[in-house]
This record gives sequence, C-alpha cells and structure tokens, in this order.
Amino acid sequence: MGQLEITVTAGEIGPVVTLSGESDQSVTGQLRDALNALISGYAQHVTVDVSRLRFADLAAIKVLLEADRALKRAGGFLELMFPQPVVAVALHIMGVDRILTIRTQAGTGTDGQTPMPC
Repeated sequence: MGQLEITVTAGEIGPVVTLSGESDQSVTGQLRDALNALISGYAQHVTVDVSRLRFADLAAIKVLLEADRALKRAGGFLELMFPQPVVAVALHIMGVDRILTIRTQAGTGTDGQTPMPC
C-alpha cells in the first residue's frame, strides 16, 4: 500500500515536511530517515504538513511521535498541519491530539489550533 512522497522546504521557523499519499509500515523507514535527518541537523521546530496524506497507520504515527520526543529532548517540538478528516479522526482516536499540536485550519483561533473532531 505505502506510496509516500516526502518533500522538505524551509519554513519561517523551521523545516516543513510535506507528506503526500499513504504512510504505512512499509514506508516508515523512509519517514523516520527524513525526520531524523532534520533532527540531527539541529532543527528545533519541525512542521509536518499532512494535508495531502490520505492514510496513516499506527506505525507511521509512532514515527511522528518518536520525532516529537527527540525534538522535545532538544528543546523543540513537532507540529502537524491540516490533516484530512480521515487522518484527523485517527489521530484523535489514538490520542495524538493530546501530545502534538495539530492545526486543522489556517486562521482559526489565536494560534490556528482547533479541537479535533470526535
């Protein structure tokens, strides 16, 4: 299944990783390598744009949580942006929205973060 495309661009406060396609156990190594390269390159704040991600399984989400833990140890953090509804619901069910900052829409509230759907 896992056909994942990863693009990294410079953002205002750190790198922006855009994930497109589907992320499952078969591509977690690719995702882990991309995030670890940024972390070992001293990135403090990594934004992961998941607006083009159609599917993410538990293995992929664990990689994101591992990256967040590594960044927090270094004084930074990971943020997810704009998950599609099916991904947003999965993140909520797994409790990821209580660990990571997840921005669901641009310009909502003071920081752009909105509650995850139940």
